[in-house]
Amino acid sequence: MSAYETNVKLNRIVGDAGRPGEFDINSAEGPVLAQGLSYEAITDKITGIILKMGTPRWWFGVMLISSSLLVGLLFALTVLVFKGIGIWGNNEPVGWAWDITNFVWWIGIGHAGTLISAILLLLKQEWRTSISRFSETMTIFAVMCAGLFPLFHTGRPWVAYWLFPLPNTMGVWPQFKSPLVWDVFAVSTYFTLSVVFWYVGLIPDLGTLRDRAKPMFIKKMYGMLSMGWRGSTKHWSRYETAALLLAGLCTPLVVSVHSVVSMDFAVGIVPGWHTTIFPPYFVAGAVYSGFAMVLTLVLPARKLFHLEDYITMRHIDSMGKVMLATGLIVGYAYTFEPFFGLIYSGNKYEHFLILNRAIGPYAPFYWTLVLCNVITPQFLWWRKIRHNLVVLFIISIVVNIGMWLERFVIIAVSLHRDFLPSSWGYFKPTIFDVLTFTGTLGFFVTMMLLFLRSMPAIPMFELKTSLPQAHTGRVELADFEEEVAS
Repeated sequence: MSAYETNVKLNRIVGDAGRPGEFDINSAEGPVLAQGLSYEAITDKITGIILKMGTPRWWFGVMLISSSLLVGLLFALTVLVFKGIGIWGNNEPVGWAWDITNFVWWIGIGHAGTLISAILLLLKQEWRTSISRFSETMTIFAVMCAGLFPLFHTGRPWVAYWLFPLPNTMGVWPQFKSPLVWDVFAVSTYFTLSVVFWYVGLIPDLGTLRDRAKPMFIKKMYGMLSMGWRGSTKHWSRYETAALLLAGLCTPLVVSVHSVVSMDFAVGIVPGWHTTIFPPYFVAGAVYSGFAMVLTLVLPARKLFHLEDYITMRHIDSMGKVMLATGLIVGYAYTFEPFFGLIYSGNKYEHFLILNRAIGPYAPFYWTLVLCNVITPQFLWWRKIRHNLVVLFIISIVVNIGMWLERFVIIAVSLHRDFLPSSWGYFKPTIFDVLTFTGTLGFFVTMMLLFLRSMPAIPMFELKTSLPQAHTGRVELADFEEEVAS
């Protein structure tokens, strides 16, 4: 029997056992993990980054830069609390500007985590394992960054609890017709479930770190976090049940959260916002920008921590394909926006909005986002581009920039020329706008750096389930049943 026929038969057998394709060494997509890995090698590598490997110099350099940006954020927010949001460039008619632009951008970035961890888990996609922890962690920190902007945009962050339906002595209840309240419920629910899902997935690995740690303080710290995990059959059974339940709860949130955010705009009468295409348009854009950010984080970490055997080209190629697919959906929406505005709507204000985007004062931003979000991802059709890490890293950054510009064009450009020419204005960001946005970038990078030095960035137990030796019994049973049936 030839090697090809042997692989085909083995894949058929393993496919019958419920693990399709992961043992096909000759597959064009490549293996999920490098060949020859063992359980011990995975544990030593992932725990060694935290417990044995010294903190590299580049880590301190990046931390210095990100923490400096974080100080700028604290300064900007302190001034804002004392002086109000007038320190931002918001004006009339551009009441929403960089603050809500950044809010929508950060929320979108957080969507890839739930998609990779929950939806792909339910669909039993093996290639998600090595990048799931990165994406889950990214989701939590991105949502934290997003929450800052509407919180401080209210101008009174110390009474933010009024947005929740909590009885108080003043009898103040939230206005449920307000999109701001919709955001509070959607984002807080999404954040809570994301944190629980992330933490539950960490428990088995925290137990491993507890058993491997030598200093007593570190051992006790990981011992408390692991919640008495012993790896017994009962623990694994309850863990798998909890993971599936949480994945099922998180899956609708991928669609609902950014749909709710899009409804903030769609329920308004502002030209360019009042459209039913916004919910699917925003969801596709969120997944698009989220996967771009995952690549932006994973590619440097893969190189710096020498994780090439664990984050293989299979993972990178699959993420490139998802970016291409979601980029095509976003491009479809860009194509139909002029159709709806100029031809289908019959609304002169919609006509003006489309022309204003294309040839108005902010036209360079519009054409730049088209270049970043529609033209650039077309290079991902080629496998050589998807496997060129430098080019792919550049594309991921370009897409992140393009998606930010998309939010800016939707919000600020739609508002700066309203129905009446007498109320037209022009938005220019102030230094406090810049410090707030760059500060959230600093906060995000700082938290990711702390996470990489204190928690396993790759789920060890999930990687072990992808090894061939983890399914030897399944393969033999499936082979036996096939022989009996024949």
